[in-house]
Amino acid sequence: MPTVSSSELVNGHSMVGRLRRVLVCSPHSAGWDAPGQSSRWRELGFLHRPEFNIAQAQHEALCRELEGAGAEVEELPSAADLTLDAVYTHDASLPSDFGLIMMRPGKANRVPEAMWHRSFCKTLGVPVLGEITAPGTTEGGDILWLDVKTLLVGNGYRTNSDGISQLRLLLAPKGVEVLSAPLPYGTGPAACLHLMSLISLLAERTALVDLPWLAVETVELLKARGYKFIEIEYSERDTLACNVLALGNGRLLAIAENAKTNAKLRAAGFDVRTFPGSELCINGGGGPTCLTRPILRG
Repeated sequence: MPTVSSSELVNGHSMVGRLRRVLVCSPHSAGWDAPGQSSRWRELGFLHRPEFNIAQAQHEALCRELEGAGAEVEELPSAADLTLDAVYTHDASLPSDFGLIMMRPGKANRVPEAMWHRSFCKTLGVPVLGEITAPGTTEGGDILWLDVKTLLVGNGYRTNSDGISQLRLLLAPKGVEVLSAPLPYGTGPAACLHLMSLISLLAERTALVDLPWLAVETVELLKARGYKFIEIEYSERDTLACNVLALGNGRLLAIAENAKTNAKLRAAGFDVRTFPGSELCINGGGGPTCLTRPILRG
């Protein structure tokens, strides 16, 4: 495994730099094999009762791809108050060059996840910059680093205006500008529609987008900053085609089921690695970015 010096424990201001260290939570750790947890699938918005063995195998395939790309994979331990959603580790914390910011998820069952991110990352020596408190809500899936000094945050059902204001207060003294991006209503508050459901950064100034669902304000902001767009294959919208993880150096990790979008990415010159996501991703509404909380890039 690659070594990481104490001075490099957190580097969160890139979505596309070489992935060196990443936090994950397996279906086992999230209780997908526990009857009491798996019975909550309808309440939590899953399409069907999780098939644990399939999901666990798919998660192991994900981790093999991450390790094959040179990333050190850290596993979040199981805990009694983690729910099925905990596999989507991206949402409970936000790394910055100044330390982790603990999120306060807008989905109530996910609030305890931030505490476990904090305690586990403490064992890695990762500092904490601050935390979002009530009535603010924030989820990592709504947050994009456009550059080292600019954070774009989706304002919707999972991240609210108060949460964005708290992020601004935490980061403004560090010279980071926090911009708000309006999110569409979509299919309503019960659905998990994050900003990163509609855009994934692939490389410097290149983004994969679900263009019809992005707000005009967001599209014009990205264009003004010189971003080029690759549009998803829209027949693959419901299978999370826009959810792609940048591994760095032109390498991407995507769900195998989205063959047409993956072909577009390859035609654009990207090295696309895949893993099966039928049970792990599509069932619960979270793709490769959702399943990973990058701690160190560069």
